[in-house]
Amino acid sequence: MKKYKLILVAGARPNFMKIAPIVRALRSRNDELLIFNSKLVTEEASSANNPKLDWKLVHTGQHYDYEMSQAFFDDLEIPKPDYFLEAGSGSHAEQTARIMTGFEKVCLKEKPDIVIVVGDVNSTLACSIVAKKLLIKVAHVEAGLRSFDLTMPEEINRMVTDAITDYFFVTEQSAVDNLRKEGKPENRIYFVGHVMIDNLLYQLKKLEAVDPAGFEHQSLKQELDQYVFLTLHRPSNVDNRESLAGIVRALNRIAENIPIVFPVHPRTAKMLKHYDCSLSDKIYQLPPLGFQESLYLWKNAKLVITDSGGMQEETTALGVPCLTLRENTERPVTVLEGTNKLVRIDELEYEVEDILKGNGKKGKVPDLWDGDAAGRIVRILANSERVGRREEKKVRR
Repeated sequence: MKKYKLILVAGARPNFMKIAPIVRALRSRNDELLIFNSKLVTEEASSANNPKLDWKLVHTGQHYDYEMSQAFFDDLEIPKPDYFLEAGSGSHAEQTARIMTGFEKVCLKEKPDIVIVVGDVNSTLACSIVAKKLLIKVAHVEAGLRSFDLTMPEEINRMVTDAITDYFFVTEQSAVDNLRKEGKPENRIYFVGHVMIDNLLYQLKKLEAVDPAGFEHQSLKQELDQYVFLTLHRPSNVDNRESLAGIVRALNRIAENIPIVFPVHPRTAKMLKHYDCSLSDKIYQLPPLGFQESLYLWKNAKLVITDSGGMQEETTALGVPCLTLRENTERPVTVLEGTNKLVRIDELEYEVEDILKGNGKKGKVPDLWDGDAAGRIVRILANSERVGRREEKKVRR
């Protein structure tokens, strides 16, 4: 039987949510293939149409809060990684170099056919470069997204990764348009939907069968009834004293009218303390949460305030009003079609008040955000030598 060996790379918290559906799709395909092949008469027939996809999971250890990562492994049903590179924190250059050095050893040992990277973190960039220099094909999940803001490290990671990618798996039409403008070959661009939404819908279904009494903060949700859910971690918001102080002042005033539930990112906790910024006691500061408990809290919030890329998409998928504290977004479909709105700090209080009056955006779910993006990706990779688009949505011309 013909085999392809894949390496899946995860390094930071958002990566885990994107890798999990791909892991499930690979497991499902290999289970079905095992049953199918047992009915075939010849090995030749099996190999011709159904190559096996062997895979290994690499956790670069980019995220400096291991406990946060471990909670996600448990929630998302991700297996123990085959390799843990322990890259740790540090400057972008230091971290990227450690990931590249460690990942090169993995590739030389495993000799994969394809390396799958997701998102836009340093691990995405580092592992793509290593793979390409070893003549290994690169598949980028969430390819083509652009903020056009070169002050964002993530934008550099996206641009460089896409410069050497072989399979562009895109989540929205803007990404297709960006890749075309950059001259990427049309036959390597695949509009497949969004694995982040695959994961969201899967976890939402699981949540229906979970007893919420098992969540540490279940009583808080019942007590508050109506609340705002907040996430905040982007360096442009929390690493600058003036920006962070302005955000805290606005949040404290908002909390006078509606309580705020705030799982505090370790980076943000550090900077709040460093700049001596005090949050109102009506802002409920929680430790980092596992995915399911976080979903349990924000899915019923009156609105979400965030600076995260993933939350912009997830709130759009579930129709929850979202205010994003950023000047730009690499996910414009959430603004053009979804429930997301970009806001400045000085606009935040007004926009929250407007949503509480019932004037939040009424968006729609973007095209192909249907829970089967990972399945499409796996089918394409399994047929990588004879790629056809009969099962996939053709990109619009």
